[in-house]
Amino acid sequence: MKTLRLFLGDQLNSQHSWFDTVNQDITYVMMEMRQETDYVTHHIQKIVGFFMAMRQFAEELKQKGHQVAYITLDDEINTQSLPQNLLWLIQELDIEQFEYLLPDEYRLDLQLKNFCQNLAIPSKAFDSEHFLSQRDELATFFKGKKTFLMENFYRMMRKKYNVLMDGNEPTSGQWNFDADNRKKLPKDHRPVEPLVFSKNVDDIVKLLSQSGVSFIGNIDAKNFLWPTTRQESLALLAFFLENCLPQFGTYEDAMHSSYWSIYHSRLSFSLNLKLLHPLEVIQKSVEYWEQHQDTITIAQIEGFVRQILGWREYMRGIYWAKMPEFAQMNFFGHDRKLPSWFWNGQTKMACLRHAITQSLDYAYAHHIQRLMLTGNFMLLAGIHPDEADAWYLGIYIDAIEWVEITNTRGMSQYADGGIIGSKPYVGSANYIDKMSHYCGNCFYDRNKKTGDKACPFNSLYWHFFERNRNLLEKNPRIGMSYVTLNKMAQNQRQELLKQADFYLEHIEKL
Repeated sequence: MKTLRLFLGDQLNSQHSWFDTVNQDITYVMMEMRQETDYVTHHIQKIVGFFMAMRQFAEELKQKGHQVAYITLDDEINTQSLPQNLLWLIQELDIEQFEYLLPDEYRLDLQLKNFCQNLAIPSKAFDSEHFLSQRDELATFFKGKKTFLMENFYRMMRKKYNVLMDGNEPTSGQWNFDADNRKKLPKDHRPVEPLVFSKNVDDIVKLLSQSGVSFIGNIDAKNFLWPTTRQESLALLAFFLENCLPQFGTYEDAMHSSYWSIYHSRLSFSLNLKLLHPLEVIQKSVEYWEQHQDTITIAQIEGFVRQILGWREYMRGIYWAKMPEFAQMNFFGHDRKLPSWFWNGQTKMACLRHAITQSLDYAYAHHIQRLMLTGNFMLLAGIHPDEADAWYLGIYIDAIEWVEITNTRGMSQYADGGIIGSKPYVGSANYIDKMSHYCGNCFYDRNKKTGDKACPFNSLYWHFFERNRNLLEKNPRIGMSYVTLNKMAQNQRQELLKQADFYLEHIEKL
């Protein structure tokens, strides 16, 4: 039976059982489409990274003897629509059966379901054979619960895959070492130089420009730095284990204006494209730790495992449990537009200027930069969650909706009202200075709450709690914030709120 098999740009799993045998009656298809480049304004490095990885993957399949139809962005038969392109191929190749891998995005899942319902030939969907939990596993695990506590899910996954376990108990007797992983980089500490790649992507950059694709961010087209093959991704993993893991956990929350990578693995792009399998990353990492326990503490490896086995699987589970309603949630009713400087980094706030500029330069920022700098400001300023989603989904190379929207609308913006996080993650200049080296060279004074050059985070922090008092005051995890707010002298509180109102009114000039 002549079969057409579709695999998407984030389904580059060479270990998939589809590829175990070569069958000349099976044609694999992959497409570059405006449907995908245009649903949000993406970072140019993100589009280039996807296209580069897709082309290399398709070529590898061809070299192994598989039949591959690859439709480039400027192909004359490209309608830029997934259903229309598929229909053309089915007719052109006399296809008798259509098969596809289950997408990880709700919009594509719905699009392909609708396509198959109207298809005249048989169709079938297959698992991507990548994730460590099923789509509905988290929803089943938390059935009947209002709050989905990640720690509980994480412990279940540790047991399920026997990772860092001694029987039914965690190795060393402790499940979570997060409290040990909150150190600021010492003043004269220099992290290892990150491993980057150097590939010429001029042809793809020119293709995007000639096709009129809109994008944000910067790129060195002659030295593209991200891994786009399995081999490169494995090399990056090996580099991380040898050079970064020994200090990963200790400094995983640290931020510094001189170092964009610090000790982070930067494997999320490779994982999200499925060039790497999460279990192989976990197993290789744990095995490396077991062989180097004299130089790597358990806090380092546990923090890394938690990111992949815990947070990554948890966020995907939340996505399939709560979509499509999750994409409409706006617990605080925030409606402010994102200030224009989020797209160019031209702000006087040193922390945000660096985090945004770094994001524009590298299509990357680590989780604390995303959560406690850019996300923190958006939440304090009352930015509409749709605006936050569009920015995060576009600017980061690893941003695919299943992982972006749950982290942004849930973890960062608390727009879900507490499904993911038990409290909003907000902080003043005190937290930012505690975890970074930004404040010392900032236009604003981190120690001032009101008056000339007072750090905007300080007054916006209290403004956030005051305006959301009826929604948050009874939350037991943040009760102390209201105790402090209520103890303030009336004139002090009014000055803070007045300062915040002024900043919000002049948000474009911050």
